[in-house]
Amino acid sequence: MNAPTTRGALLAALACVLVGGSFTANSVLGDYPYAGGQFLRYGLACLLLLPAAGKGAADRLRALTPLQWSRIALLAAVGMVGFNLAVLAAERTAEPAVPGVFVGCAPVVVAVLVPLLDGRGPQRTVLYGALLVAVGAFTVQGWGRTDGAGIAFSVCALAGEVGFAVLAVPVLRPLGPRLLSAAVCAVAALESAAIGLLVDGGEWLRRPGGVETAALLWQAVVVTVVGFVCWYMGMQRIGAERATLFSGLIPVAAACTAPLVGTGSYALPQAAGSALVGLGVALGSGVFRRAGGERRSRERAFRGNGRPEHRGVRVPERPE
Repeated sequence: MNAPTTRGALLAALACVLVGGSFTANSVLGDYPYAGGQFLRYGLACLLLLPAAGKGAADRLRALTPLQWSRIALLAAVGMVGFNLAVLAAERTAEPAVPGVFVGCAPVVVAVLVPLLDGRGPQRTVLYGALLVAVGAFTVQGWGRTDGAGIAFSVCALAGEVGFAVLAVPVLRPLGPRLLSAAVCAVAALESAAIGLLVDGGEWLRRPGGVETAALLWQAVVVTVVGFVCWYMGMQRIGAERATLFSGLIPVAAACTAPLVGTGSYALPQAAGSALVGLGVALGSGVFRRAGGERRSRERAFRGNGRPEHRGVRVPERPE
């Protein structure tokens, strides 16, 4: 990989690891009002992101068209607020592994959908890598008890995960990773407040306890501010298709951190699934292809059209 591609891959990987680790924080927020927690998380993240948005941020926001603002609103509704709501709704009648398995299929959907939207066919290596990532995510999480409603909401969670990447593509270039993250967080906070008032009334927001405050701060500062910026910076460098491959690291990170709080174990299935995810990411991102190309280039340089070379200097052929 060249340097920009390597940086993009590392940024996308870091973002997905942070999101995976956030499931540990979610386990202590079960009693906190959902909409209020999302409002605090995204509202605080927006306040932290705005100073880092750079010069001319207000001008760039004013230059957005109504269609672009609609896309940002849809991105926040589908990929952030809606995604979290779908996961919570699925887990009412399904075990957590079920929505996790569906979300693990996001790399496959993105590998097909993004090229189609661009008017081209899917790249085979990316698609094969995405399939390996999906199988690896399934192996890490396994399958659990569910019903029709659990599967339906899990499909909605998959749509939210796909939308978080696909809907951002047209607005990433004019805004950049930091300003885009700030904008979607502001819209998501407003949407969360509206849902809270409609569903929970006056009880949609309360003062969090000590542990809840720590969890919300972790989600706002680390997962949202750092994670979102890293995700969109990575996507900017390697594209949505390859960046979404790294979402397979989300269940891997969740499985690795679960033993820390006693909510799970990391055993042979998790290790095998992690290996499959790593193999799929390497295949889809082109590591093997580039490594093979570099090796062949070195061999060609060494042979020099059939003539031996030594330390980069061609040895002349012996005269006949």
